[in-house]
Amino acid sequence: MKLTFFQSSAVMIETKGVKILCDPWLVDGELYGSWNHYPPIDFQPQNFNDVDFIYLSHIHQDHFSKKSLSKLNKDIPVIIHNFENKVLRENIKEMGFKVNELNHNDRTHLKNQVFINILAADNCDPSICYKYFGCAPLESKYGSTSIDTMSVIDDQDNVLVNTNDCPFELSFTAATTLKEKYSKIDMLLVGYTSASAYPQCFTLSEAEKIREKERMQQDFLKKAENYVNLFEPNYFMPFAGRYTLAGKLAPLNDYRGVTELDDAFSYFTNSKNIDVEKSKCIILNPGSIFDTETGQPSEPYKKIDKIQKQQYIQNVLAKRKLDYESEQEPEIDEIKSLIGKCYERFERKRKELRFSSETTVLIKLSSEEFLAISCNGNGWKIIKQKNIDNYKNYVKLSLDTRLLKWILSGPRYAHWNVAENGSHITFERTPNVYERGLYYCLAFFYA
Repeated sequence: MKLTFFQSSAVMIETKGVKILCDPWLVDGELYGSWNHYPPIDFQPQNFNDVDFIYLSHIHQDHFSKKSLSKLNKDIPVIIHNFENKVLRENIKEMGFKVNELNHNDRTHLKNQVFINILAADNCDPSICYKYFGCAPLESKYGSTSIDTMSVIDDQDNVLVNTNDCPFELSFTAATTLKEKYSKIDMLLVGYTSASAYPQCFTLSEAEKIREKERMQQDFLKKAENYVNLFEPNYFMPFAGRYTLAGKLAPLNDYRGVTELDDAFSYFTNSKNIDVEKSKCIILNPGSIFDTETGQPSEPYKKIDKIQKQQYIQNVLAKRKLDYESEQEPEIDEIKSLIGKCYERFERKRKELRFSSETTVLIKLSSEEFLAISCNGNGWKIIKQKNIDNYKNYVKLSLDTRLLKWILSGPRYAHWNVAENGSHITFERTPNVYERGLYYCLAFFYA
């Protein structure tokens, strides 16, 4: 079995004459232009014409990359989990692909002696991922929902487990089920980093951001160790969640809870929490291949030159425009005209969840005005910036008004969840307390 690494969670698995392309995010500029690759990828779509199957783990844009898929051969069948919510399926079909939905934990024959088994993450808890909007509106229930998936690809001799973005705590049941079903695992692909807007987009001091960044890095490295200890694979590769911010968001890169791959490799190879003799950590250059049978990569790994990376960010990425920056600045009245319908949807969801809070949501409309949204049924109003001090409990959101107009216009244009993950929103909380219900309702604040 051979594994080709491209970037982030984009990999190719080749065995018994079958090629499976997983989560092909192969072009820059997902999440409204903010997420980009380093090292840059030389994506040649024609090189993927012989792919037999595409597996998409979930709908997040660094996995379901429309910008990448639009360039791939539409005759390649796409495999996904049979999610309760059909948004991913319908989006893939709209692009012209044939979609195969597989039931949870149903080992399915693909071709030759190759099988795939897809299991849903057990439930969604945004606090574990540090994603404040969660994955709404994909969550159909407030509480236990299935958003992400992990998968197993086997050829009856070799077994590869791909955990994608599934944090260990959310997927413990699914993971232990896999461990019982597959006693010997040759390769584990395991996430090791956060894709959250926290702490880089929060109004914290520089020292607080650095402290929270380092805490999150350690937290996610330990989550990866838990997977390694459970599966005890012959080899494991830290992957997924790797991105570099571009445009006006480039200065935020230094505060993300993202561990550099080289640092993660050093951590895992020196870990005292896992048996490094039994489970060997490997990392690959983009485009390199690892053979699970020989235990050898196609070429030696080359460390990232951090100075060159910083120069690339400054000279290339920082100069790029974000997707919405090609739009004209909207008139404030255009945004205000959407608020009434947005609030109606927000209030319906709040009542449905029986959620109430004294916290007020403040959304910046201009340098002078904010939208104040009640979370206990008292409506909304426009306030002056100088009056914010009248609120004891609030969460303040600031973002480009062009993106705000997209979001308020509805998910076909943009969504709060993607804007948060893309680091497009600045948050300020007083007090600094996370209320899941508040963000869940706010995720439905669109016309």
